[in-house]
Amino acid sequence: MNFDGINLRKSSVMTKLKSRRNSYFTNDKLIVKDVLELNEIPIPKTYFTIDTLSEIDAKISLLEQMNDFVVKPSNGFGGKGILILKRNEGNQWQSNTGELYDRKALVLHLEKIIFGRFSKESFDKVIVEYRLRSHSDFQKIFKRGIADLRIIFLNAYPIVGMLLMPTERSKGRSNLNDGAIGMGVDLQTGRLTRGYDQSTDQMVSRHPDSNFLFEGMKLPHWEKTMAMSVAAAKIFSLSYVGIDIVFDERMGPLVMKINSRRGKQCQNFNFDIL
Repeated sequence: MNFDGINLRKSSVMTKLKSRRNSYFTNDKLIVKDVLELNEIPIPKTYFTIDTLSEIDAKISLLEQMNDFVVKPSNGFGGKGILILKRNEGNQWQSNTGELYDRKALVLHLEKIIFGRFSKESFDKVIVEYRLRSHSDFQKIFKRGIADLRIIFLNAYPIVGMLLMPTERSKGRSNLNDGAIGMGVDLQTGRLTRGYDQSTDQMVSRHPDSNFLFEGMKLPHWEKTMAMSVAAAKIFSLSYVGIDIVFDERMGPLVMKINSRRGKQCQNFNFDIL
């Protein structure tokens, strides 16, 4: 599929509209979470942060008392450095992709985050936060991972959206390059439209693992989802901004991320023209 024309238009619009200063702030997940929380917009709960290497010993002791959590770099990008961990029957932490982590391996990972291994900064901070549980509407479709809704706003007006749904091929990641399925979203109704499987370069209507027919399915809590995403878009002074939403079984829709560079894939799967 050739999306060069759409990609070119997307690049032109974003260059004209985005503010460098506010784009910088949206790259820092801690700042974004603080701003959203102050404005009473639902987000995954932050348990604590690790700012320096000297804090790791004390904070790892706290982690050893927890059964599940997520660690991520504050300034990471592309999903790099994120660990979604749950204690297994052998009393080890197991990631959503199946890797096992003992205390030593986790300490090493935390050190890599602080040294900026997963970000564009020389040093970074670790965020330890609530581990999401996939909403029951999605549990019948895929076994692991969390669906990720992305809505693009132009001057705080929603113009296009896309849902990324993980697969076994993507190892539970909502990333197209890993094998997730991208689906268009009708922003008026919250219903999914056609999907695209980048691995096979085919338009699809069913999930490749469960064969579940997702086309026409309405996303949960749609009215609340739209209201909170619009409110989030209005907070940040960016004419062009993407809001990432996840659906948790206990907490409902939560804002996961604000991004000033979202756009290309959402347009591609909806075939919208800016």
